Amino acid sequence: MSGNLELVQTLEGSHEDRVWSVCWNPSGTLLASCGGDKTISLKCSKGDKWVCKTVLEDGHQRTIRSVDWSPNGMYLASASFDATICIWDKNSGEFECNATLEGHENEVKSVAWSSSGSFIATCGRDKSVWIWEVQEDDEYECASVLHSHSQDVKRVVWHPDKEILASCSYDDTVKLYKEDDDDWSCFDTLDGHEATVWAISFNHTGDRLVSCSDDKTIRIWQSYEPGNQEGVVTNGSDPKWKSVCVLSGYHDRTIYDVHWSPVEDVIATAGGDDCLRVFQQDVTIDDKNKPSFQQVAIQREAHSQDVNGVKWHPKEPGLLASCSDDCTIKIWRLTES
Repeated sequence: MSGNLELVQTLEGSHEDRVWSVCWNPSGTLLASCGGDKTISLKCSKGDKWVCKTVLEDGHQRTIRSVDWSPNGMYLASASFDATICIWDKNSGEFECNATLEGHENEVKSVAWSSSGSFIATCGRDKSVWIWEVQEDDEYECASVLHSHSQDVKRVVWHPDKEILASCSYDDTVKLYKEDDDDWSCFDTLDGHEATVWAISFNHTGDRLVSCSDDKTIRIWQSYEPGNQEGVVTNGSDPKWKSVCVLSGYHDRTIYDVHWSPVEDVIATAGGDDCLRVFQQDVTIDDKNKPSFQQVAIQREAHSQDVNGVKWHPKEPGLLASCSDDCTIKIWRLTES
């Protein structure tokens, strides 16, 4: 496939400062964004356009770095440089902050809801990963604090259908965690990047993970279960993750975000070179241990400044949102050329 990213819409005026993160709700009817202006903007579709539905304010005192929806779409979690996480509740019809999670020593960089809705993960500049258990009556209890990374932790993401968590860090590594006898522990460390790992994303089946880095490369990691026919050594009942593909020579500067589409096998990346790129596996090479990925679309000058975030739509193939230091959000559609 050779494709193009066609601009569907530019959303201006939602934020007065750089936009750090975008996230669709599970049904794809709302797009949340957050930024340096300490607000969250919620966009909904009106005809063939996306319009601002509401702005969530007064939850945080500093930059909001990350937002993520609960699996049922009723809650939105936001992580801020003010060291707190807010849980916004839609039960009253309008979103209100009904809980504030505290514990991180300083900037919280990422927040992610598990696919079961039972857990929330957060991470931050204090080098820690926190796992919060979601309880009844809008209560959230810290289940574990993990200190596996030696530097600032940039991102946390959950496996699409298992209670497995991944994190990436300024220490150049990706780590994987699972629950172990009422506590959580790191069961694998993925080494390979030569600089900060900014973002990670599982594919829709959860047997692969993609990572992007300050070293300007993208890595594809493959999971090998115990007893695998390839003979990859595993530890107990835990899978072993190995790098099976490295993509380099594409982005000219740091790659800040990567997202593997939940509905088709395409990967979007965004970086400091103001570019968006889309990669797809070469299906003519039928070897999961040595896959080949090709760039199928590029949008140069996608934004006028650094592109901080990309997110594929959860239902509609090819629909992509991006956000930037230029204070705008853009909606794109991947089409075949």
